Amino acid sequence: MRDDPKTLVSTEWLAAHLKDPDLRVLDGSWYLPQEERDAKAEYDAGHIPNARFFDIDDISDHRSELPHMVPPVEKFMSRLRSMGVGDGHQVVVYDGAGLKSAARVWWLFRLMGQSNIAVLDGGLPKWLAEGRETEDLPPVIRD
Repeated sequence: MRDDPKTLVSTEWLAAHLKDPDLRVLDGSWYLPQEERDAKAEYDAGHIPNARFFDIDDISDHRSELPHMVPPVEKFMSRLRSMGVGDGHQVVVYDGAGLKSAARVWWLFRLMGQSNIAVLDGGLPKWLAEGRETEDLPPVIRD
């Protein structure tokens, strides 16, 4: 696999760049109710170091009766800023299923005109299977 920071990166690539000052890692996990999994609780229990939780339920258009509709641009950008994500940052998104909801987050970024985002190939399951570091600490938010 050839790593491409605008589409898909490997766990090796992320491990090598994890301490880059312009890198932002997002946990974009979301599960269907019948899966009986709590994405936020799983994130709180352990995530890739300094990852922020991207809450798909929160970062949506609550004016719509339908779930998970695309949020207004202002809401999307405001939530990113509150997570310390801004212009010039390289973003890598993953999820707890391997590759499911992370693709939704990638698509949402692209829809909002943000191109410096990649999905982590294999997501958290691959990261864990390789014995890579996780933490249960809140992220250090930096500009």
